[in-house]
Amino acid sequence: MILHLHLVRHGQTYFNRYNRLQGWSNSPLTESGLADAGKAGEKLKGLRFAAAYCSDTTRAQQTAERILDINQNAGHERPRLVADMHFREQCYGYFEGLDMSMAWYAAGAPHGAKTYNEIVEKFGLAASRDFLKEADPFHDAESDDEYWARVEGAFALIAANPDLQDGDDVLQISHGNTLLSLAHRFGGPDLDLSERPANGSVTVLDFDTDKPFAQAVSIVSYNS
Repeated sequence: MILHLHLVRHGQTYFNRYNRLQGWSNSPLTESGLADAGKAGEKLKGLRFAAAYCSDTTRAQQTAERILDINQNAGHERPRLVADMHFREQCYGYFEGLDMSMAWYAAGAPHGAKTYNEIVEKFGLAASRDFLKEADPFHDAESDDEYWARVEGAFALIAANPDLQDGDDVLQISHGNTLLSLAHRFGGPDLDLSERPANGSVTVLDFDTDKPFAQAVSIVSYNS
């Protein structure tokens, strides 16, 4: 069964505005963030969503409800919104809420990389998670293996939905680093990953529920 997943990055939050890490921590949408969600809703209002998923964070649920309001007003039946921790952003542990540049310096400096981009360029995206966990004095930040095990669980929840049929459109509210991570893992060499997904942007994935996760996802469009 092929499902068309429409992944929307949540609207701008106050932590986004202040350039702070906000993996598992909560930060509500700004007025600009509510507008981001509205623009995404207008872009997607022609689709009939058979299901809708988001993380159990305020920013994701606010974004989802705004999009589903617009979709329902356009004449579509409103699906039940499933909020689950498997759809959360990467957990940054001790560094939650910290200025991003300070956090990534703490993670990368022991390895000769002073910024997030330097870590990724020199060591790869997986290393950014492992270095942060290593730098976390409580080691609560997710390692790369821990992160992907949880994300795979999110896709398993979608695949297990008995009401979904081949070709269905599914709404999923996602997060910036998760979208970037999916693009790095499943995108081809021609995919431009020089910019992080914008708040309110839409990334479309085709998800083959019959394949192992490592071969189940293909990028249809990114950060549009």
